[in-house]
Amino acid sequence: MARQNINIGSTANDGTGDPLRTAFDKINDNFIELYGSDNDLNTLDADLNVNNFAITTGVTNGNITVTPNGTGNINLGSITINGSTISANDSTQITVAENIQTTGTLTVDGTSTLSGATTLSTSLALASGATVTAILDEDAMGSDSATALATQQSIKAYVDSQVTAQDLDFSTDDSTSLSIDLDSESLQFSGGNGINTSGSGNTVTIAIDTGTVVTLTDTQSLQNKTLVGPNITGATMTGSVSIDNITFNDTDITTSSNSNLTVNPGGTGTIELEANTNITGSASVTGTLTTADITTTGNQTISGSLTPGSINVGDLNITAQGKITTDTNGDVDIDPSGTGAINLSGPTNITGTGTVTGQLNVDNLRMDANTISSTSGGITISPLAGETLALGGTVTAADFQATLAEITTLRADTIQNDTSNGDISISTQGTGVIDLNTATQTGVGSAGGATALPATPTGYIKIKIAGTMRVIPFYDEV
Repeated sequence: MARQNINIGSTANDGTGDPLRTAFDKINDNFIELYGSDNDLNTLDADLNVNNFAITTGVTNGNITVTPNGTGNINLGSITINGSTISANDSTQITVAENIQTTGTLTVDGTSTLSGATTLSTSLALASGATVTAILDEDAMGSDSATALATQQSIKAYVDSQVTAQDLDFSTDDSTSLSIDLDSESLQFSGGNGINTSGSGNTVTIAIDTGTVVTLTDTQSLQNKTLVGPNITGATMTGSVSIDNITFNDTDITTSSNSNLTVNPGGTGTIELEANTNITGSASVTGTLTTADITTTGNQTISGSLTPGSINVGDLNITAQGKITTDTNGDVDIDPSGTGAINLSGPTNITGTGTVTGQLNVDNLRMDANTISSTSGGITISPLAGETLALGGTVTAADFQATLAEITTLRADTIQNDTSNGDISISTQGTGVIDLNTATQTGVGSAGGATALPATPTGYIKIKIAGTMRVIPFYDEV
């Protein structure tokens, strides 16, 4: 699966980016693509492990491929691998101490000494002459090949079958016909480049000089050899191979005691790990680690401080200035699990409109729907000294108590003293008077006429005026 890109919109909060759910779904898919599922033991796709100076594969008989970018080389100490060429990037000699087995063309540029068996699956080309493709054991010499060598046994059998009492006729690989007189001439066997001849009794031995020529099937050891630009296809090395302080053994690449393992591509080349990579020990980065994206699974432990420029998770942004924002007009949800709560320590400022859906508890104060109530004790609303408390709309209370109330207009069906036998005091400020806005009439009823007061009022109202008790007579209405 290709990496899925998260659409962050054209500009901040333009509403064109991926929703949070879609963005996090892409993040999960990318995590699975890079790290595998839960059963993959947190490895990369091909189970390649880097541990204790070793790059190993967790797949039985699996190959390890290191592919540099572009024209980059693979540098292993003083050895450079460029495509199919292995060379030394300084004057260091390259030594291959074990058997060499090739399935294609092996090119040796320079002097090489092969001290063990070398297997060539195609051909052997020397400095001059024909290319050797095989060494045949063919006593009858029935074939005619310009590229195959005959064994000593085949040559002897052929010579024995051809020698007569008079002369010996023979020909070479270049089709030259020769003849010697067996009575007066001797047959000279001369070896060429890398071929030795020897005689013992009636036996002439033609052998390859293993000091200069690598044979196809024999097991040989190469010691103190410098391979300049060799082409090795499908080489199989058994046992342990050491290059300076680096040792190759099976799927392990190790270094000598306490030595670092450095993989350093040339120029702008990069190290490409194309399979799952497991780090089972500690990984240290000296200098600046620059990545396009980092995707991790599992728990991450950070010792010390984490100082990013900003943290972006989908549409959610956490900036270095302490702000949490979104990109596409989305909400910021903080949702603890189960009975968990959101705890804010220290002063909390809300700029703009704060909306709480459900119940809001502030110490003993409870706000739920359109009701402000207390869970313990009373409720005190105390504006700053000299400031006022403004209540909009209609204020209702079953029992409204106040030490001092400044009300421009008081509308009440009943004004009643709350203290037993207490007075009700109505006073004005300065030279103000009490203004009773009631209907007037010109006469009274009962004891008098329409325009004259009766001699005796119906009753009297007791009232204090300026602290002195007074009585005001009253009459029945007409």
